[in-house]
Amino acid sequence: MKALNRQTAEAKSYPDKIIQFGEGNFLRAFVDWIVWQTNRKTDFNAGVVLVQPIEKGMVDVINSQDGLYHLNLQGIDKGKPVDSIEMIDVINRGINPYREFDGYLALAENPEIRFVISNTTEAGIAFDPECKFTDRPASSYPGKLTQLLYHRYEYFKGDPSKGFIIFPCELIFLNGKELKKCIHKYIDLWKLGEDFRNWFETACGVYCTLVDRIVPGYPKDTIGQIQERTGYDDKIVVKAEIFHLWVIEAPESVAEEFPAGKAGLNVLFVPSEAPYHARKVTLLNGPHTVLSPVGYLSGLDTVKECVEDPEIGKFVRKVMYDELLETLDLPKDELTQFASDVLDRFVNPYVKHFVTSIMLNSFPKYRTRDLPGLKTYLERKGTLPKGLVLGLAAIITYYRGGKRGDTDIVPADDAAILALLKDLWASGDTRKVAEGVLGAEFIWDEDLNSIPGLTDMVISMLDLIGGKGMRAAVRSILP
Repeated sequence: MKALNRQTAEAKSYPDKIIQFGEGNFLRAFVDWIVWQTNRKTDFNAGVVLVQPIEKGMVDVINSQDGLYHLNLQGIDKGKPVDSIEMIDVINRGINPYREFDGYLALAENPEIRFVISNTTEAGIAFDPECKFTDRPASSYPGKLTQLLYHRYEYFKGDPSKGFIIFPCELIFLNGKELKKCIHKYIDLWKLGEDFRNWFETACGVYCTLVDRIVPGYPKDTIGQIQERTGYDDKIVVKAEIFHLWVIEAPESVAEEFPAGKAGLNVLFVPSEAPYHARKVTLLNGPHTVLSPVGYLSGLDTVKECVEDPEIGKFVRKVMYDELLETLDLPKDELTQFASDVLDRFVNPYVKHFVTSIMLNSFPKYRTRDLPGLKTYLERKGTLPKGLVLGLAAIITYYRGGKRGDTDIVPADDAAILALLKDLWASGDTRKVAEGVLGAEFIWDEDLNSIPGLTDMVISMLDLIGGKGMRAAVRSILP
């Protein structure tokens, strides 16, 4: 088995044109694959430099393979099964700005770099007033980006032709507008001046986007077979479904510079991504977020197992069709068809999407993916959606930790959220747990205890899960 690098594998080289904040599975299976396909089918000729957005990450492993990795796409395409493995060669290198801050800023000095793309999770686009301009680097992603933008502005003396085209891929509505707001806050906080603000406004474009591809990640269950097929000891193989959609709210001039559409890819430049966003986040990501803890605490490990399970599958369909679908305003038949397509993607026989990979940062995900639907359902129906509330109770229970059989339950989220849940569960009082979680305004930006009936329903479900188990709680809300 050969090590994978540019000495052992035949790979192309491309000039640096894209800075990518984030080195995880999704960006490598989605954005970098799209760049690779666009390079192959057009004259885009773009290489990617990764920036590790947090102190601990994967840059060292990626650099050990010279940016090369394999992508295993699996699914059904036009009725035919697809199981492809391709080596992606568009990543030139990765930078850890916590160790190489000067090298990170030097990216701004490259006149050929035009694009900035990111996926730093839903929690990544946030303004942290504790960040200082002199930090090496600023802790938040918008802070790091502002440092980079200012260095470029100074280095090129405000040249309007040296702005960046910025595509945030974080799964929050109007992600481009939110990122832009954060940058303006840093301009104010750090007193960077009106000349820089004007350059940022006129020379740079920050565009709202929507991304859609299910990416289970590292295929630990089939890695031996993949290594046999490739002949390489690839430590960062990533698996994804064949379906992909990238909606970018940007003018045609941007599409000309980023010609993925000309490569035959499902990349759409549209006047508004709002209807695509609402449909996708509500009917795909919303069910994902609640089925994962419910399924995991019911003894299931993958999305496919959850959907096919006689009880948990009914829960998933209840959340999708009876609750979340009722909160959307698009034509009913269109929504029903989309929901049906989503279920087909969930049971893709080739993709083993582990629910534990979905449960990273579950509270921010619930806030953006399910809480809006819960509120709209209550407003329209006059009652709380029991499936969505049970999903929230399941997340709270999962964050208690402990064991599932012989396996340790290890939640992953912001340190402050983990500390809060630990303290609340230490009380042994589910009322204190429910009221404390729902009242944590740093999670929700509001006190959810004010939602009529929500606190009592969460308490009831926590007690039922704790007393009789998750499956009993699921059965209690099914017809």
